[in-house]
Amino acid sequence: MTSIPGNLQAVRRRVAEAARVAGRGVDEVTLLAVSKTWPAECVREAAAAGQRAFGENYVQEGVAKIAALADLDLEWHFIGPLQSNKTRAVAEHFDWVHSVDRAKLAERLSAQRPVGRAPLDVCIQVNVGDESSKAGVAPEEVIGLAAAIAALPRLRLRGLMCIPEPDGGEALLRARFAAMRALLQSLVGAGHAVDTLSMGMSHDLETAIAEGSTLVRVGTAIFGTRTKLSEGAV
Repeated sequence: MTSIPGNLQAVRRRVAEAARVAGRGVDEVTLLAVSKTWPAECVREAAAAGQRAFGENYVQEGVAKIAALADLDLEWHFIGPLQSNKTRAVAEHFDWVHSVDRAKLAERLSAQRPVGRAPLDVCIQVNVGDESSKAGVAPEEVIGLAAAIAALPRLRLRGLMCIPEPDGGEALLRARFAAMRALLQSLVGAGHAVDTLSMGMSHDLETAIAEGSTLVRVGTAIFGTRTKLSEGAV
């Protein structure tokens, strides 16, 4: 039987040890529990064990869980590919979006964000490996897209997200994560108040933290193996 509280504790230990080895504080890394395809009851169990931030890849599924768990003080992150016809639901229900890769999406999210809610926290998804099968903006286009997002009234640019090649080896993985860190610094240099590097999953969180990740997206190591997977499975 999978023990979600036990798994969470084990992942937290991994995060803490990775931060220690990297000479960083454990409070510098947020653990995002990726709950896609898992029922609301599993999220509730993780929340009872102290987890607050959860990530969803599918809009309809995520919105249903947010409604079912409205009695809990949770933070909801949309981390999957985002289509224009789904932006309203994301803008109305989620706290974060990690997968913005074009100005049109950002404009729709800003226009559709309810006035009574805090600005939507946004990360730009970067196709750091230039993979044709993955979404994300090219690294050289990050500065321009960041400027467009920063000019929108109902969004708050927080940083960058990536999903590197899963089988490129440790050296390539480190290079991809290091490139993301450099991109974030270029945004800081351009005057953006960004603070988030969303990178690292169940299998590579230690490497991501060593290279500066501030948020790791962990699903399998917390909830177990899924029955269906999508791009960016974690």
